[in-house]
Amino acid sequence: MNTQNPITPELLREAMSYSEYMQLIETEMEKGRTTGTDQSEWLVDYARLNLQRMQRLNKTAVLVEELRQALDKLQQPQLWVVLTEGWCGDAAQIVPVMAMVAEYSHKIGLKLLLRDEHPAVMDAYLTNGTRSIPKLIALEPQQLQELGSWGPRPKAAQAVVNEFKSNPQGRSQEDFTYLVHKWYSDNKTLDTQHELIESLLEWDTKNKKGA
Repeated sequence: MNTQNPITPELLREAMSYSEYMQLIETEMEKGRTTGTDQSEWLVDYARLNLQRMQRLNKTAVLVEELRQALDKLQQPQLWVVLTEGWCGDAAQIVPVMAMVAEYSHKIGLKLLLRDEHPAVMDAYLTNGTRSIPKLIALEPQQLQELGSWGPRPKAAQAVVNEFKSNPQGRSQEDFTYLVHKWYSDNKTLDTQHELIESLLEWDTKNKKGA
């Protein structure tokens, strides 16, 4: 856990709601752009696909009953701050689920920060030394004490990524994105939801103890 929390009240005033985040991505896409510093043609095209994935999940994803029950049992509020970008394939598959959680439960607040605009925050939450996103940081809402973090992807999806990186010979970036998104499509957000159940209950226990 990060002992010196870089997320401040001032920073949170810059953060976006999920609807604001979606509007930003859609507006940028209308301009032929994506969020972040890389505006290469390949990444913009990939971001367009990711926007379509998000729009589809916004309409079709459903919270599993176990997650609803876990949210109903929460005793303390949590503020979820998520580092993300519109071009990120994992974020496209995961952030809509987080938004559904926050919409379902009044005890979960959700704020989104763009990774490339907040390098100091991102560098406090690296994954194996990399700026991998999405990264969820759970906080106690009043004092902003950190309860824990999650991300950038479910364990089973990470296994797909690790396998590809361990044996990339003869396989392209397109092969990689196909494999990852096929996993997400087949899994239908189930692993994401079940891992969030484990995390939010752990964070609730820690919150009750005063972080």
